[in-house]
Amino acid sequence: MATWKTALARKRVRPDELIPLELNDRERQLILEHSFADEELTGCLQVKPKPNAPPVYQFTLDDWEYVAGYVAAEANHSKDRKLQKEWDRLYARLADLLDSYTVEDE
Repeated sequence: MATWKTALARKRVRPDELIPLELNDRERQLILEHSFADEELTGCLQVKPKPNAPPVYQFTLDDWEYVAGYVAAEANHSKDRKLQKEWDRLYARLADLLDSYTVEDE
């Protein structure tokens, strides 16, 4: 949970602003094939990046929060320890991203 000091350091974004995050192929596969996130949310993850291009995906802050919620649910309910560690690492990356931004007051 962010403290007031980290809240002051957060980058302010518009509600519709896209925030990039690089996901490797395994992270992308976990979200697409093993989470309950719906296709409407994960549609952009279905498009593989061009060769030699970084695998950067962009969502609004709200959408990243939804993705993080699905990832956290999988991490909490995984019975496979190796898979749970993968989910935990991915969630930690998403949590860092979410702690770096805040939506501007309108």
